[in-house]
Amino acid sequence: MRVFATFNYTVLFLLGFACLFPLLHVLAISFSSSSAAAAGFVKLWPVDFTTKSYEFILAKPEFLRSMLVTGQRVILGTIINMFLTIVIAYPLSKESKDLKFRTMYAWFFIFTILFGGGLIPWYMTIKYVGILNSIWALVLPGAIPVFNVILLLNFFRGLPKELEESSFIDGAGYWTTLWKIFVPISLPAMATIGLFTIVGHWNSWFDGLILMNTPDQYPLASYLQRIIKGIDLTKITGQDALVMSQVSDRTAKAAQIFVGTFPILLVYPFLQRYFVQGIVLGSVKE
Repeated sequence: MRVFATFNYTVLFLLGFACLFPLLHVLAISFSSSSAAAAGFVKLWPVDFTTKSYEFILAKPEFLRSMLVTGQRVILGTIINMFLTIVIAYPLSKESKDLKFRTMYAWFFIFTILFGGGLIPWYMTIKYVGILNSIWALVLPGAIPVFNVILLLNFFRGLPKELEESSFIDGAGYWTTLWKIFVPISLPAMATIGLFTIVGHWNSWFDGLILMNTPDQYPLASYLQRIIKGIDLTKITGQDALVMSQVSDRTAKAAQIFVGTFPILLVYPFLQRYFVQGIVLGSVKE
């Protein structure tokens, strides 16, 4: 038994290290000198430690502007996604005798997971609605995350029916029951779908590239995607020449990637204790 446990811990440690290695490597490069990074001397620890790369990118208005766009997207998108997920999942969690055509409504949403209209109709719809090249183009097309709806409705179905019945006896309606009873006791599920929503908005880059007409309106993920592909949106000025003598393209990109990743890493510790429980409880019933 001890040998088996040791083997499991060893494998998990190696898997965890394999996941962390790329991030640690990028972090080390971002704090290294341009010559050390170019020579390939940097592994897991900075060589010739310097913060010039961070000073360079944080002074760039394009990078800061993309961070602001992403912040707006995450806040608006999370509020809209969470609200619509809750108000859709609650009625769909009822039995067919309580909500007529409940199964038909559920399959209506599931159908959108299995089949899509295609990229061109999706783009044309956004264009003719009039939200193209605005923050709403990044938020409204994915306003209803059906996978999250399924997780939450299954979680609601696992809650004791006596809670709702006692609420009705006390004179509460469906709306009060949902927000005063169901939502407060569903923190594991809320944390899970909230984490999915935040990470989804933060990491989404493709829609920003095709729905925003100018690079100035790119969210952070779209901006970083262009940077990684080698199409730098920043313009080097004469004042930057001295800094660029100590900052290479590789170290600047590494710094931008890590700064873009760091805020979302801060979210995980606060939601981790609910995450596994929410996944399990939200998937055991149908």
